[in-house]
Amino acid sequence: MGCGSGMLGPKVQEVSGGHQVFCVKFQKEMPGLDEIPFEGHPLGQRVYDSVSKEAWKLWLEHMKMIMNEYRLNLGTQEAQEFLIKQMEDYFYGEGSAFPPGYVPPQSKG
Repeated sequence: MGCGSGMLGPKVQEVSGGHQVFCVKFQKEMPGLDEIPFEGHPLGQRVYDSVSKEAWKLWLEHMKMIMNEYRLNLGTQEAQEFLIKQMEDYFYGEGSAFPPGYVPPQSKG
């Protein structure tokens, strides 16, 4: 709900059971989030308008990895700003970078 953010997302279509968005991650119409994340921050409205539930689930997993690898303390303004920047890059930029030296866990099987 940030006023004057200058970031207009795709038009949201209301449907029964939620709204549809043109997902920036999957580049197709998909069910959108049920509520605005980070209400009051301009990026929250932008995410609500253009990120699907499926893409948001992927972000949450990526965010956990970032928080653990960087050992972020979200009680600090710096950590919160860093995470918001990573989210913006993940959805609207070049993609959120993996931390230096990050090795993905081996899949079980």
